[in-house]
Amino acid sequence: MTTLPTDSEAAQFWALIETAWDRAGSAARTALLTPGADLPREHTDRFIDALRSLSTDFTSAELTALDRVAERALYEIDRADIQEITDGSDDGFLYARGFIVAMGREHYEAVLADPAVAVPDAECEEMCYFFAHLHDRLYGGFPETGSGISRETASNPAGWS
Repeated sequence: MTTLPTDSEAAQFWALIETAWDRAGSAARTALLTPGADLPREHTDRFIDALRSLSTDFTSAELTALDRVAERALYEIDRADIQEITDGSDDGFLYARGFIVAMGREHYEAVLADPAVAVPDAECEEMCYFFAHLHDRLYGGFPETGSGISRETASNPAGWS
């Protein structure tokens, strides 16, 4: 049986992303999304630090649910038409999808609707397995999401046909 993220889990996930950006500085996210802008890693590093600070008190079940949402989000944008814009090898495209997710729900949904709005050559590797790694650090072992999918590149057959 496949376990899908619930609406409340997805809402918590996207709200957490927004709160992390509020703490990291929303201007940094705006700069990262500006076409042709420099993409300093320090902006995503501040975001990841804020996200970690917000997430360290979550239970194993909460981190598992958040990882399931991240996994599903990465899977849904695992598409050839998006990879054409973001570029990157298999790992590079995973990290590009991590960037898309890290930028928040509004940007994520915009890219789903129109891949041309994706930022070329932008990456946020840490976002791809953020909740899984935090779960491992806090509780020992990666969470069992029960999703039956993979976030790795080219694992979504509908996105590559």
